[in-house]
Amino acid sequence: MANTQGPQGNNDPAGSTQMFRAFVDDAPQGRQAAPAASSGPRVGLIVGIVAAVIVVAAVAWLALG
Repeated sequence: MANTQGPQGNNDPAGSTQMFRAFVDDAPQGRQAAPAASSGPRVGLIVGIVAAVIVVAAVAWLALG
């Protein structure tokens, strides 16, 4: 592959930026309309935060009790 220039003029000898843009442009449009897939990590984060608060509350209760 020939050397390509990125948007800021950085040398991209492998052309990975160009290949990535071609991949994104050719991506199927049906996958982008699935908001349920993005809610999974958010639910896990909320559950983790709630669990951490419960653990901290339990440790504080035992330490002060």
